[in-house]
Amino acid sequence: MVGLAPLPRAPGPPQNGGVTEFLAKTVRRAWTVGVRGLVQAVLSQAACIPLFVVTVVSIALLPVGAGLFLLPAAVLATRALADRQRAWAAEWSGVDVPSPYRPLPPAGSPFRRVAAMLRDPATWRDLLWTLLNVPVGLLLGLLPAALVVYGVEGVAVAPWIGHVATFGWGPFWMLDDWGIVGSVGSIALGALLVVLGAALGEGILKGHALFNRSLLAPTRGALAARVRELTATRADAVDASAAELRRIERDLHDGAQARLVALSMHIGLAEELMKRDPDAARGLLAEARAASGQALTELRDLVRGIHPPVLAERGLDGGVRALALTLPIPVDVRIGLRGRTDAPVESAAYFAVAEMLANVVKHSGARRAWVQIEQDPDRLVLLVGDDGAGGADPAQGGGMRGIERRLAAFDGTMAVTSPPGGPTVVTMELPCASSSPRTSPSSGTG
Repeated sequence: MVGLAPLPRAPGPPQNGGVTEFLAKTVRRAWTVGVRGLVQAVLSQAACIPLFVVTVVSIALLPVGAGLFLLPAAVLATRALADRQRAWAAEWSGVDVPSPYRPLPPAGSPFRRVAAMLRDPATWRDLLWTLLNVPVGLLLGLLPAALVVYGVEGVAVAPWIGHVATFGWGPFWMLDDWGIVGSVGSIALGALLVVLGAALGEGILKGHALFNRSLLAPTRGALAARVRELTATRADAVDASAAELRRIERDLHDGAQARLVALSMHIGLAEELMKRDPDAARGLLAEARAASGQALTELRDLVRGIHPPVLAERGLDGGVRALALTLPIPVDVRIGLRGRTDAPVESAAYFAVAEMLANVVKHSGARRAWVQIEQDPDRLVLLVGDDGAGGADPAQGGGMRGIERRLAAFDGTMAVTSPPGGPTVVTMELPCASSSPRTSPSSGTG
């Protein structure tokens, strides 16, 4: 006999566990949305208003000099707040707000730093955002919080005190006029407002995130300028790479290759003279051995110029210290690194320091030089200085211009301070990230 499958049960009401879980989830969402909205409302008043005022005052004080010191602090504080808004937009609402800021020159010359900030369109858009976010952030921040708080009041407060005092719950009704019906109604409507606050509040916060993106994200013009900058940087990097390949080819052709050809000729002549004139053959073999040693030395120097073995083995710290020991003048070295950086960044930093130290020895007439390397969470700062004659200018070309192009390929910057009579200080910055922690101290004198 064939058995019949049981008929499926009709869907029933959710079980107690499901209702409890739904309520708990709704309360958590409502609480989260309300708190986030309050945070946005408070920041719109407590942070945006002071930052707008301080920035405007700093700009007004630029002619008297005080703005040179106030404006960078105000701009960086505004950018920090804007970056926090970008992170919240992505985390809370899934809205991506890219950072539009151009790289700033290294701290040193306040004139160059302030000029770079004022030339960056993102600075002025940030200023406009701090002004417009005062009403927008207050409204869009308080609205989800008000729905939740208003609903909680209708559930937990109004029904229980409406009969002992004249109490009106919002614009909907007066509890004194409705009695027990009003109490039940306030609980129902309050619960509905809590649910709406949880559901609509996320959309309201997303609206605030979209408002932030309209002012804090890069504009089309900025993106086009960035594309042009990257195109120029890529072209410089390609040219530098081609020049480096030509240098390697030239060094191989004029150095090791010529010596290897001579080595082959000496060995061939020695083979012919081995029976007729052994003494002459031994002389040729001795010359061939010397040529092979010279060719090996040149090949090692060539490889060291491509990527020094000490850099691969001991990192930037050990590589720079070893480099300083080879110079004919004393070099003070102070290095504070959080860890090893990416190999391309490490190599660029090493060769930048090497080129600057080579310039010190060749052109400055200095009696002493110094190197200082520090690493922030997201950048590497290199300072190379000397007590020489000064007057260094990257615009004249040469090694400094090449290093500037090398750094630009990584979005790095270089600033030179070199008044006549010295001292000369070259400050270079490279974006980076640590890849491994250090296990030994990294500061000292070399």
